Order: sequence, then C-alpha cells, then structure tokens
Amino acid sequence: MYKTAENWHFIDMRIALESLPFDPVTLQAMVRDLAGAVDEGQIEIDRLRQMIREFQRARFGRRAETLEPDQLLLTLEVDADQPPLMTPISTTIPDISGTAPIVKPPHRKTLPEHLPRTDVTILPDVTSCPSCGGVLRDAGTTASEMLDWVPASVRVVRINRPKCACRACGTLHQAPAPERITEGCLATPGLIAHVLTSRYCDHLPLYRQSQMLARHGVALARSTLADWVKAAAWWLAPLRDQLMNHVCAGERVFADDTPLPILDPGRGRTRTGRLWAYTRDDRPFGGKGPPAI
Repeated sequence: MYKTAENWHFIDMRIALESLPFDPVTLQAMVRDLAGAVDEGQIEIDRLRQMIREFQRARFGRRAETLEPDQLLLTLEVDADQPPLMTPISTTIPDISGTAPIVKPPHRKTLPEHLPRTDVTILPDVTSCPSCGGVLRDAGTTASEMLDWVPASVRVVRINRPKCACRACGTLHQAPAPERITEGCLATPGLIAHVLTSRYCDHLPLYRQSQMLARHGVALARSTLADWVKAAAWWLAPLRDQLMNHVCAGERVFADDTPLPILDPGRGRTRTGRLWAYTRDDRPFGGKGPPAI
C-alpha cells in the first residue's frame, strides 16, 4: 500500500517485496509505472481539493459567491472508465487551510427606529501616539447600539390658572379647573390608566403597585388605588355596556368561565371568584362584524 503525503488518500499499489526481479530493465519499468501512478494520484488529489474549495464556498461563502446546483453537478462529473484511485471521502468536508470554518453569527434584528437615541462618546485615554509620540488625528468613529431601560418616574403636574380682572366692572375671569376622575383625586388620567393596565393586563395587585410607588417616595395606600379603580370603572361603564351589547348581538357568542382565588379580608383565607368572558368573532364564518371580547 503506497501512502501519499495526505493521510486521507491512498493509492492501491501492492508490490511483493520478496519477489522483486533482479533485471534492471524490469525494475526501471516498474519505477516508471510507479511514477506515472503517483502523477495520476496527484492530479486526482488536486481535482478533489478544488471540489472541496467549491463546496466550502457554496456552504460558507457569501451569497454572491455561492454556486448554482448545476455548477456543482458539472464539478462532480467523473470519467466512468477511470479506475478509482482514491478511497471514499467522508461527507464531512475537511479544512485544508488548517483553520476552523467560518461560523456565521446569528441573524439579529436591528433595534426599532422609533426609539429615542442617546449618544455616548468614549474618547481614547491617550493624547499622543504611545508608539512614536506622534499627534493623533481623527480617523473615523465606530458606532454600536445597545438597548437600555429607563425606569418609570413619578412627576407632579402643577396646574396654573391665571386670573384676569376687569377694572371697569370689577369682574374676575379665570379658566375652569380640569375635571378630575373623582372629587379630590390627585391622579391624572395617565396615572389611572397605568394602574388599570398594570392590574388587569399585567396582573399586578394594587398592594404591589403601592409598594412600587413608595420606592419613588410617594406614599399611596392600597385603599386609595382601589378608589381610583372604582371611579375609573364608573367612567368606563357606558363603554362596557356598548361593548356587551355588540358582543351579544352576534349570531354566535363564545363564553368562558375561569375560577380564580380572591382575597377574603377578615377570614384569613381566599374564596373562589369567577371570571366570565364573552367573545364574538364571526370572521371564520364569513361575518363582517368586528370581533370583540
């Protein structure tokens, strides 16, 4: 078995060393045959190396450098009359260059354009070249983006209503105060909407919201937040009634009963509450009415 420099190629040339001829002419002919076989093997090695490079480019190269399937079929054409000189190559493509194959980084979506951007500039900690002491000049900027979170903040909206007096008749004019959700309520509609969303969309209890506001230096009892929710429910009742009428007017109404534990103050335990949801969605049946829950 003759072995080439590549440890994964073999040329089948079995020679009985014990019965070599002594005739120089015969020995020269055998050497010429061996040299020709080695040359043919080297040609086959070069051809397979080119195939591997094309496979690597088709698999790991950029999209513009990839090959069409027809091109690979042309590359794989082998003369049927030529005897196989090489052993079968493993389906795993070896790395000829000795370096690991290039792994494409995972595709990551760009950050949304509507988010505000804050620029942070990090200047070099040197004013002159540490190698030669030369003057440093601007050579461009490398920019990258990171996603940040700005914690929620609580602010006070101060409402100023200037007074205007008439010297002729002595009357006083002033813009009316904005209407509040309930008498004496300190919360703006935005804060009440946040409390409702946190409670019923994010399932955040009112006592936890009270604790979160306390960390911002605002002491609000859970009973105060409950009063806000009750007042908001009164304002939203007409919308709820119209929505319920729309749902019940559908040809098909879907209902769901969900039991859930509810705190039962004074008894030291919870009781079972029930949440009923009614849904209308005629789209799967060809209806044109808007869906609602």
